[in-house]
Order: sequence, then structure tokens, then C-alpha cells
Amino acid sequence: MRLQNQRFEQQSLIDRQTHDACGVGFICTLTEAPSHRIVQEGLQILVRLSHRGACGCDERTGDGAGILVQLPDRFLREVAQAAGIQLPEPGAYAVGMLFLPSDPEPQQACRDAFERLVQAEGQQVLGWRRVPTHSEVLGVSAAAAEPAIWQVFVQAASGLDGEAFERKLFVIKRRARHVISHSDFYVVSLSARTLVYKGMLTPEQLSQYYPDLTDPRFASRLALVHSRFSTNTWPRWPLAQPFHLLAHNGEINTLRGNINALRAREALLRSELLGDDLARVLPLLDETGSDSQMLDAMIELLYRAGRSLPHALLMTIPEAWAHDDYMDDARRAFYEYHACLMEPWDGPAAVCFTDGRYIGAVLDRNGLRPARYTITRDGLVVLASEVGVLDLEPERVVEKGRLQPGRMFLVDLDEGRVVRDEEIKASLSRRRPYRLWLQTHLRTEAHLPAAQVLPRASNPETLRQQQRLFGYSLEELRLILAPMAQKKEDPVGSMGDDTPLAVLSDFPRLIYDYFKQLFAQVTNPPIDAIREVLVTSLHTYLGGEANLLDETPEQAHRLRLDHPVLTPEQLARIRALDEENLRAITLRATFDIAAGGKGLVAALEALCQQAVEAVQQGGTILVLSDREAGSGQAPIPAALAVGAVHHHLIRTGLRARCSLVVDSGEPRQVHHLCVLVGYGADAVCPYLALETVADLVRMGEITGLHVREAQQHYIKALCKGLLKVMSKMGISVFQSYRGAQIFEIVGLSAEVVDRCFAGTVSRLGGVGFDVLAEEVRRRYEQAYPATPVVQVPADELDRGGLYQWRRGGEHHRYHPLTVAKLQHAVQKRDPEDYEAFARLVNDESRQLCKLRGLLDFIPAARPIPLEEVEPWTSIVRRFKTGAMSFGSISKEAHEVLAEAMNRIGGKSNTGEGGEDPERYAPDHPRRSAIKQVASGRFGVTIGYLASADEIQIKMAQGAKPGEGGQLPGEKVYPWIARVRHSTPWVGLISPPPHHDIYSIEDLAQLIYDLKQANPTARISVKLVAEAGVGTIAAGVAKGGADVILISGHDGGTGASPITSILHAGLPWELGLSETHQALVANGLRERVIVEVDGQLQTGRDVAIAALLGAQEFGFATAPLVAMGCIRMRKCHLNTCPVGIATQDPVLRKKFTGQPEHVINYFYFVAEELRRIMAQLGFRTVEEMVGRVDRLRIRSTNHWKARYLDLRPLVQKVETPEILRPFTQKLPASRNTSTLDERLLPRLKPALERQEPVRLHVAIRNTDRTVGARISYEVATRYGESGLPEDTIWLDCEGSAGQSLGAFLAPGVTLRVIGEANDYFGKGLSGGKLIIHPPENAAYPAETNIIIGNVALYGATSGEAYIRGRAGERFAVRNSGARAVVEGVGDHGCEYMTGGRVVVLGPTGRNFAAGMSGGIAYVLDVDGLFAERHCNLEMVELMPVVEEADIAELREMIERHYAYTGSPIARWVLEDWPDILGRFVKVFPIDYRKALERLAREQEAAAVQQHLAA
Repeated sequence: MRLQNQRFEQQSLIDRQTHDACGVGFICTLTEAPSHRIVQEGLQILVRLSHRGACGCDERTGDGAGILVQLPDRFLREVAQAAGIQLPEPGAYAVGMLFLPSDPEPQQACRDAFERLVQAEGQQVLGWRRVPTHSEVLGVSAAAAEPAIWQVFVQAASGLDGEAFERKLFVIKRRARHVISHSDFYVVSLSARTLVYKGMLTPEQLSQYYPDLTDPRFASRLALVHSRFSTNTWPRWPLAQPFHLLAHNGEINTLRGNINALRAREALLRSELLGDDLARVLPLLDETGSDSQMLDAMIELLYRAGRSLPHALLMTIPEAWAHDDYMDDARRAFYEYHACLMEPWDGPAAVCFTDGRYIGAVLDRNGLRPARYTITRDGLVVLASEVGVLDLEPERVVEKGRLQPGRMFLVDLDEGRVVRDEEIKASLSRRRPYRLWLQTHLRTEAHLPAAQVLPRASNPETLRQQQRLFGYSLEELRLILAPMAQKKEDPVGSMGDDTPLAVLSDFPRLIYDYFKQLFAQVTNPPIDAIREVLVTSLHTYLGGEANLLDETPEQAHRLRLDHPVLTPEQLARIRALDEENLRAITLRATFDIAAGGKGLVAALEALCQQAVEAVQQGGTILVLSDREAGSGQAPIPAALAVGAVHHHLIRTGLRARCSLVVDSGEPRQVHHLCVLVGYGADAVCPYLALETVADLVRMGEITGLHVREAQQHYIKALCKGLLKVMSKMGISVFQSYRGAQIFEIVGLSAEVVDRCFAGTVSRLGGVGFDVLAEEVRRRYEQAYPATPVVQVPADELDRGGLYQWRRGGEHHRYHPLTVAKLQHAVQKRDPEDYEAFARLVNDESRQLCKLRGLLDFIPAARPIPLEEVEPWTSIVRRFKTGAMSFGSISKEAHEVLAEAMNRIGGKSNTGEGGEDPERYAPDHPRRSAIKQVASGRFGVTIGYLASADEIQIKMAQGAKPGEGGQLPGEKVYPWIARVRHSTPWVGLISPPPHHDIYSIEDLAQLIYDLKQANPTARISVKLVAEAGVGTIAAGVAKGGADVILISGHDGGTGASPITSILHAGLPWELGLSETHQALVANGLRERVIVEVDGQLQTGRDVAIAALLGAQEFGFATAPLVAMGCIRMRKCHLNTCPVGIATQDPVLRKKFTGQPEHVINYFYFVAEELRRIMAQLGFRTVEEMVGRVDRLRIRSTNHWKARYLDLRPLVQKVETPEILRPFTQKLPASRNTSTLDERLLPRLKPALERQEPVRLHVAIRNTDRTVGARISYEVATRYGESGLPEDTIWLDCEGSAGQSLGAFLAPGVTLRVIGEANDYFGKGLSGGKLIIHPPENAAYPAETNIIIGNVALYGATSGEAYIRGRAGERFAVRNSGARAVVEGVGDHGCEYMTGGRVVVLGPTGRNFAAGMSGGIAYVLDVDGLFAERHCNLEMVELMPVVEEADIAELREMIERHYAYTGSPIARWVLEDWPDILGRFVKVFPIDYRKALERLAREQEAAAVQQHLAA
């Protein structure tokens, strides 16, 4: 059986989408003729990038590798002639590389069909050649899916020139996809200029499999290569790269929106060049392909229709321009104009591209993928994800650089030169008078006509009636709307969500509550919308679009708004527009409430038809308004209305001709806005929310603001919240988020999804239009009761209860009685009280709350005696406490948890705040066995890592996935600051992403780093449940993780936006089941331990988790309750009344928790689990894992939950037979092949006797994480203090791999004579790093790149001297290292909290963003640092005049010169009096204030000490 045809049809939780990342690169020659050497060196580059690819459980089956070359005419001509085929002159023939079915009959049928298609297009097939392959090199999985590989020779019709022939070949490729339906048919390449060889291969296998590639006649001037790391192991040969024009390292986060947008535009497409052929290649995108395939197709359409290749790429992947005030106006106009045409394909991307003449690369706007290039004096150009992929003599090299964010690198082979970014964009900007076109046609708010505003609900009684109609509550007004208007931000909460899912709630819920936000984790990063706002944009464009393939002034005739939130005044002015392409028509979005679900459907159908008619009548702005809702007429839920219209207009080909504006009283929260925008709204007017804010001002609930100010604050909060939600998915631009559908639905039926939200995942089914109409009716009854309600005043609203427990409100799993029962049980070790607590939590027959409440156990036919079940003391070894940091909770609470878990053999988790080094000792009773590594890297030193039994990489947190942690300054007491290597009283924020994890191969690199830093510890990766988490988990397993934690959306938090607490992530039941299924299906289940957490409370919860696939179990909130937490939800305020979530010394004295309380809790949970195990017939927990056959779905009559289908949750999955031989757990073995391991025997004198040792070693890019393994040996022997300075000194010559000097311990010095890749000095822990070029280098170091991106990330101490420039995000989150560098890219010193940095050269944009500690000294040569390069939000700039500062600066430069011989350092020192005045001191404002406070406190303490004496 062919593996790719096994589709696991019943395993509906497994996401079939793959996520991938890779190594990518190219080589070309500017001066030489085509040669086989270029092909060989391209293959060598590919092999040197093999660690960026991956293999599945069958380690001989790669995820994919390939090479794209120019057509090797001599080789092809000779092999064709040998096959009896005569080829015409170059350019008059093309070669197609085809994957065909391996079975002869369908193979011949595909060949015949392709020949007929070529002939129908007027071209001639000259013949076929079976491509020689060596199938014996393939892994079993790849071999099972291996296609037959053929080359077809196609002759151009007479008179067709080169470009016309390529366009015709494009048509043939696209038509072949439509006409030849066999699943194994695929056109790898078809061109007269280029040829692609690829497959499900490892990089090493590519040339072994295809002997053509090793033939000396096989020649080219260029070679573009790609090595793939996919998150799953289902082999699909077509997904290997390169594609037709490009190789893509990245992920398109906005893909669904891009697909919908292109589908909507296809009806408008016209092309003079493609003519009638255009219609026959549509629809363009194959949605079964990868995002990279679809990007390739989009680029090729734009290219073949007449735009240049750089032009097409800059339309789809534009640089950030909206906030760049210094961009050349012509270039800015180019981007502004094209923003009127299409949205970006947004996401991290390094794209290498070629058409055979041009070859180049472009980087995404945020620089989230690496790309380094080298140019030699003899015309060789090499660009790749890493340096060192080709061995080049230093004297040959004339330039070493990096591709910067949003920049393009291009080589013109015909002209034999490199075309720089500035030239490319200047040329494109001058193609058309874009600025004139914009000035003439683009409209902004200033152009809007005056208009009469619709009347407001100013009468309090009418306002309350409207609020009840739309489901407002007093709680929502107090906790959500008032803080938004008061503080201009989404309010923060804590403690997580313990309420029912919307589909399980007894109460009517707004439709938005059925949507869960998706977010970036592992395969792409969230972005930082606060500190890196320069790459974002909330611009929205209203009005109809035009032909994407054209370029005319009229295409700019649209209305651009700064953001998508409208006031009624703005909407009235938009309604008054009456221009040819800007004409608004209002459609009523209400339905007859008495007609129920049928009436709702009928109203939606009518609304969709009215929208079609409105567009056909010239309407280009459709306003969907529910203002006419009232007696007898209920509002259609706004998301239903906009989603239905959006998708109906896409299906009818009219969506691109109009914009959709929602005018509704329903949306008022950030999540509501996100859902509306995500399903097609171009703008939203929340008229009732704005009137409610005005009313809150009038009532005094919002103070110090006028009505207009409060409303503007509220709009600002909505926009900031929207930007944060976008950024959690790694999306920078509103245009790309609009219609992108970045959600999963929990609880809506296929009928609803297909009509209104097509393409969105809703795996469990759910309620239909009848129930949704009933929810509207119940709200309607509150506003228009059939019988007047005497008890409730007319101006009163429902009191709520969703955000905090209230009697009569929404159900909460933790309420006063459950808290009291649990605490009494653990304090008295009272089993009856625990059983009462467990009954209250477990019994969901009356009150549903969690999905697991709908599952029951299937007892064994013969239960076993309880005494035969493994004892509780064995079970609790699988238990862990959650990652609650020292800082978010008190020292006492943190240590009680650790002590309790150590006593029972479980594991406690440090959280992301580090741990006091005095607790590192293995026998310390309060040592946390699990050390967490989060994005802030607080306290992450080599000693911290070396002391761990398990190291957990926190990719996301259930209560706030896609966001960083935060610790307010008032909680950063001196003892917290000491452990976190920060400054007291200065607030700490973790970046949203790990800056060393922008992709799956980056995560694999961090796992590798940590295994070098502690080879004995398990490496755990924490993920949050979301659609596709199983696929991501498969990639994590392939990346080398030992444990995968699936965290539920409802887990606790010390501080998080309420939007995230309630609306991001999924229940762990879904995530855990999907993960288990995906790992089994990929043959990877035995490779990893699966853990789960998120509101686990009872033994029943643990039993269900085990049956769904979990082997270990995390608890956080329940142990806190056991220690005394009373659920006040004040964790983020430092006012915890029981001394748990506070650092206040007075409040901490109120803490009464004991280790025994926590132990008793886990004892009760384990004993409850044992009783369940006995009933089920299991003697050990291990026997239970994944036994979904022992679960049944409980029937229910609940008015909403009865429509759920939980069968996918309990679906049994089997590993495909072909993968079963590879599923065994890999034996634990230490990697002995690393450079560190090879050096350890020679370092024994230093390690054992502290005798100095200095060694000279060769190093290359495949030598990764050099120094970490050595540092582990130092830390385990000598602790945090390490060795005396320079005890171990390694002189490394060559190109160092990633993470050079990671976690380098004191006493270890690494000197590199050469260059280094990304993550140089990551987590530097007291060691010393020196890097400079070789003496015979032909390039000046100070103007060239010598180290990669994200250097010194999370460094805590040590020194670094870098002679040359660094890439982006230098010293991000540095908290103690001292460094000198000769230039940095964008975002230098971002989030820095300590240490010193000297920059002796240029800086990129956004220097010091989020910098709250430490000091930077910048040589401001051109005087533009303050104006153009520094983010002044948190720092102040001053001259270097203090004596201490001058001495410190000079000493660092002197050391830099001594270690590196830097000419720049020598120049500065020789001309010190004059140069000193050009230095700028970058001083964080909070740091200065903290130092002043500490000085006052020390002075006061000295006075007190004097008086006492």
C-alpha cells in the first residue's frame, strides 16, 4: 500500500496541514561560464545545512531536499540524443521534471494526458526520458511513496520568444493540475531556463539518488538549494523545495485570508500578456499544497502577467513602511499604492528566488529568518541561512553581509553584477508616478464629506434596553469597558478561566465565545507589537478593488483609514460618500425574532442577496447595520452577518468589488472586534459600546475624562488589543489579518460554519441556527419581556458572573464551597471533605463545565482489587506543579511547593523567574527539579541549567499563549531582582517570542543547546492546545524533545489580558487527544513522554487525561488552593491577602501553607485515581495511557451540549504498518561527536586541577553550541563561580556554528578567528568571547558582518569583544554581560535589563526598545542616532561626562583593542578627547529612578545605623 494514500479518514483531530522551516541558500558566479563546480558547491551548501532539516521516525527518510539550476543544455542535449531525441537551439525547448504514478498503467495515462495538453496549447512534445535514480538510498517511508520520475522535452511553437514561451509553459503547468487529476501527478518544474531536482530526501541523499547531479557535464551558473524540516512525517514528495521560482524558509501566517482574497479577485483578473489563457489557469491556488507552494504560484502569476520578479516579491512581502518617517517618498508611494491593490502574505520569510537570469533573496519585514551572504573577488556569490556553508579563503572575500529586514539582495547574471536593495527599489519606485496617483485618487478621513449623525440612545432607560438586547452586564461594564476607557488598554486579570465553554453553558452566550484565537508557537514566532510597533500597521482600505494584474491610477481610488474602529460620526461621513468607487449602501442586519432559527437563516439569505444586488448597483462600501433592531426585530449576531456576506460574495466573485463595514451594538470587547475582522469586516462601528462609555463618564464610573476623551481611549484600547491579538499569530498588518480566520470554533455545527465561516476548523460540531436564534431570543426577552419584570428596575442590567463567581451567575469550577472543602480536606487530611470536593467538581450531570464532563468510563468486566493497583507513592511521581515563578508568587509559597514535591518524588517547576542558587544542590530539600526556560531568560545561567533534572522550554502558556510574562515593578523586590539578574523596582517583561526560536529548526537548536548544557536532564517543551498542536508536537519530537507538555486554555496565570484568559487556546482534552493521535500516526509516540496540565483538579481528571494519552500531569491552581489561595483574582496587583501571590513582606506573613497540605492533596488525587483504575482493571498508570477504548461519550439533554460530537476525541489511532519498525524509543545516548566532547579529554588538567589549558582547533558551521558542554563540566564541579579567568582558552579558526559560547561558564574563553552564526553568546554566564577576522582577510571588519542575529540573548555575565558588525537584536535581554561591537542591526539592546554595551559603529532602527536596565554607549558618528535609530520610549540620551562613565567606557574599548586589535578601537583611543564627545550614553529611565531609590534607601539605612550606634 502506498503510504501517502493512507489518509486516516476517521482520525479527524489530526491536522493534515504541515508546518515547515528549513535551511536555504544559493551560489552563483558573476563571471564564469556554466560549470559543474557550481552544482557541486551548491550540493555542498545543502549538506552543510543538513542540521536545519529533519527526519521522522524512519531516519533515512528526509523531510525534503532539492536543488534548482539553470537548464544544463550540453548535458540534456547529449542524454536526449542518446534517447533518440533531437533538441533545438537553447531557448527553443523546455524540460519538464514530472513526478508520475509508479504503477505503469496510470503512469502512461498521465503521460498521454500531458502530451495532449501540450499539443492543445500549440507546443510539441519531443520525447520523454526516465530520470535515473538510485532508490536503494531511500528510507522505507520515502521509498513507499516514491514516484516515477520523468523528464519531458517540449519544443516551442514557431515564433514564440523566450518570455512568451515561459508564459505558455506556465499555462501548461497550471492547466495540468486541473486536467490531470491523479494524486501522484505533479509538475516539479517546466521551463526553458531552469530545472529542479528534489524529493523526500536528506541533503546527503540528493546527489546519491539523482546521478545526473554528479555528471561532470551537468553545468550551471547558479544553484539554489533547500533542506526541509517538516512537522510531520507523512511523506509527500511534491512538498520538497525548491518550487518553480523560489525556495521559502518561513510560514505564511495569513494564508487563509490570502487564499480567500485571491479567490475573490480572480473574477476581476485580466492580463494583456496572458490573454484568454488566464481564465484557464484559474483557480490559481492548490489548497492541498503547502503555504510555500501557494506563495510560489502567487509570485509566478504576477511575474508571468508582466511584473518583474522583484516587483512581484515586494508586492507580496513588502518591507515595513507605514511608520518609517525617513523612507524615501517615492519608495513610500510605491508601497502605499500597492497596499491599495493587495494585502501582504505576512509571516516570517527568507525567500530565495530565481528565473534563471536573476537570482536573489528577500527577507520579511521583521527579519525573522537568517540570511548571510559572501562575495569573492573572483565573482562568486554565496547566500545561505548560515555562513561557513562553503570553505572560502579569507583573502578571496571582499564582502560579508546579511540580508536586513524587508531588504532584497539580487544578482543579475546577464550583467554580471550584484544589484543592491536601494537600486532595486529606486528603479521600481520610478516605474510609475505613484505619488501623483495617490494624491489624485486616494481618499483619507480628511476628504470625507460632512454628514448628519444618527441619533444616539441618550435616554438611560433606552440605553439600558439596548444593552440588555445585546447582552451587556454590570460586571462587563465595571471590569472591561470602564478600564478600557480609563487606561487605554485591554484589562488584565489573573487565575485563569474555570467557567464552561460557551457550548456547555446554561446561559446564552454571544457568538464570539464559540471562537478561540489561534496563536504562533514553534513553527513561527509571535511578534512584539509593543516594542517593535514600527513593523505593524492598522491601516484599512474601503472601496472596491480593481484588476490586480493591472497598474493604473484608478486602482488607488480607495478610502484609507488609520484603523478599523469607527465612531458614528465617521460612519455617517462614509455613508455620505458618493464617488464612482466610493459609494456606501446600508443593509439591515435584523431578523424576525418570532421566526426562530428559520427566520435567522432566511434573514441571512436575504442579507446576502441584498449584498449582491448592492454591489451590482455600484455599492462599494456595504454597511451591515443592526440599528433597526427593536420590538419584533432582533439583531443578527454581527459575526454571522459579516461572515455570511463575506463568503457569499467570495463565492459569487463580487467580494473584491466592495468593503464590509459592521455597524452594530453587539461588539464591545477586543475579541469581538478580532472575530468580526477575521471574518471579513474592513471596519467596525461599535455604536452602543461608545454610548455606554459616554454613560459611564456621566455616571462617574470613568473619572478625569470628558466623554470624547474616554471614547477615544476606548477606541485606542480596542486597536491596541487588536494589534496584540494579530501579533500573537505573528501578523503585522491589519490588511493581512482581515479575513484570515485565525480561529478555531468549539461548538458550532457544520451548517453554521459552511454558511458563515467556511474553512474554519470546528472539529466537534455543535449548535445550529436554531440554538443561536434561541440565545438571541433570551437576550431579546431581557430587553423586551413578554411580561413586565417587577423585581428588576428598568435601568438595571444583569449583574454578570463570567469573570468572577457570583451567586446565580455563570458556573465556576472553583467557588466558595469547593475551595472550602478542599482546604479543609488537606489541612485535616480528611478524606470525606476531599470526596465532597471531588463530587462537586466531577459531577457534571447537573452543571456542565468541561469537555471531560461528557465522557464516562467503561468499567472492566472484572474489576481488580484495589491493593493490586500501584501505590499512591508511585503514582505521585508522575505529578508536577505548574511553572509559577519566584516573583509571581512569594518565596514561602515557591519553596513549600518544591519541598512538597521533593518529599513525594514528584517535580516542582521554577517558572520563568529563575531560582536562588542556594537551592541548586541536588540534595537541597527545596530544589525545583524542573528549570524553566522562557522568553525572558531570567536567571538562566549554566549553574541553573546544570542543576536541573528536567529543563522546560515554555513556548506558550495556556492563559496567554503568544504573549510574554510580566512582573510589575512593585513586585521586583531586591531578592527577586538578585535571582533574575535585574534591578530592584524595575518592571520586567518577557518578550512575546523566544528570540532564538523563530522556527521549528530553531527549537531543535535550543533543544540541542540545552542538552549540551546539561546532558543528563530531560528536555521538555510546553505547548498550548490549539488546532494543529498535534502536528507541531510531531515536529517537536523530531527536534529531539524528551517531554511534550500540552497545556489547556483554562490554566492559571499571575497576570494576563482578560482577552487571552477567556478566548485563546483550547481545552486540553482536544489538544492532548490530537497530540497523542498525531504522534502515533507519525510513528513518534514512543520517542516522547506526553504531559498535560490546565485545571486538573481530581483523580477523575487525571484518569481521563491518561486514557487520552497523557503520562505525566501538571497541577498549579489546585496546589495553590491547598496552600490557602481563596481565589481573589488579585495576583497581578501584589495584594494577595493570603501571602501567596505577593512579595509584600507584610502580606507574606499571612501565608499559612505547609508542604503537608500539598502532599495531602496529591495523596487524595492519587487515591481517587487508584479507585478508578481498579474499576477499569488497570494495575499501573502506564497501562492506561491512550486507552480511549475505555471511554464512552455520555448522553445529555443539555440545550446546547447535546449537539456536540465527541467521537473524534476518543478515536483510536494506529501507526501505519510501514512505520512500525521505527517506533521504538531511541536508546539514551550522549552525543560524543561534538567538538566539546572531543576536547574534554584534553581539558582534564583545567577541569580537575584548575591548570590553564590553551588549545587551537579548527571550527566549521556544523560545530554548534561550542563551549556549552565544557561549561556543564565546569558548573557541576565549581558551581556558579566557575574557574579562574582564562583557565580554559580555545582558539577556534573558521566559521563557528550556531550558539557559539552558549551559557559559557566563568573561566572559559573562546576566541574565534573567522566568523560566527546566530545566537553567539546566548545565555553567556561569565565566560569570555572574542571574535575577529583572520589577519589575511581582504575585507575591513568594521564594515562587514562577523556574527549573526540575536547575540548575547539572555546573557547574565561575562564579556564579549566583537571586531565587526552584528546582526539584528544584539544583546536582546542582556542582563549582565559587558560587550563591545562595531555595529549592530535593528532592535539592538532590546529588553536589556543589565550589563554594558559599547557600539563603535552604526546601529539599526529601534535601538533600546524596552530597555529597562544596564547602560549602552553608542558612537554617534553621523549625529542621527537620537533622531532615527533610538527608541526613546524608555530611555534618555546624554553625553558621557561622568568620570565613572568615562573610565568605564575607555576601559572596555582598551580591552576590545587588546583582544581583537581593532583599528576602530585604536582610532578612538588615539583621538580620545575629540571622539569622546561623539559618544551617547543610553540610560533607561526606570533604571535611573531605581538607582536613585536604592541610593536613598542606603542613605537612610546608614543614618539609622549611625543613630543606633
